[in-house]
Amino acid sequence: MDYINQSTEEIARQLLGKILIHQTPTHSYSGYIVETEAYIGVEDMACHSYAGRRTPRLESMYKIGGTIYIYTMHTHQMLNIVTKKTGNPQAVLIRAIEPLGGIEWMERNRNTTGVTICNGPGKLTKAMEITKILDGDLLNESSLFIKDGKTPTQIVESPRIGIPNKEEWTSMPLRYYVKGHPFVSGMKKRETLTVEEYWLHG
Repeated sequence: MDYINQSTEEIARQLLGKILIHQTPTHSYSGYIVETEAYIGVEDMACHSYAGRRTPRLESMYKIGGTIYIYTMHTHQMLNIVTKKTGNPQAVLIRAIEPLGGIEWMERNRNTTGVTICNGPGKLTKAMEITKILDGDLLNESSLFIKDGKTPTQIVESPRIGIPNKEEWTSMPLRYYVKGHPFVSGMKKRETLTVEEYWLHG
């Protein structure tokens, strides 16, 4: 997958359905990506690199597309994939996955079962043992991989979650998710579709 020569918005869409894999020394975790958010760099008031902000904590955002950027929010680790060329700090936040492999260990790590295992960005990293030790590494060249998976039947665009007071960036539709997928954060039961409906078959 090309993380450099496409728009960050398009990369965020293309990541839906891809398989996220984390191989630890003891376990292999995997899941289908079902929700992402795009962050458009120096012009994006909700992005960490807005107005060219650059600190040691943000250094990974300025690296080449395909670099892993992980930051901490309220003790939770947030997984991002950097996009664009070196020095153009844009990224895609991985917000939710549908568990595929290592589910039993994900349940233990999260001390829960069902959709609450991975239906949020901090939840999925805890479930898959993804930590800041991966920050700055290149995707597919460390213990974190993304491979081809399934194709969503329909992708929904909406404003990002938890972005208040950022002028037009608050309402900009930069969140993408698989329509009707139960593992999407905040998905209402009445809006949930069946597996035959949210993944394209054939």
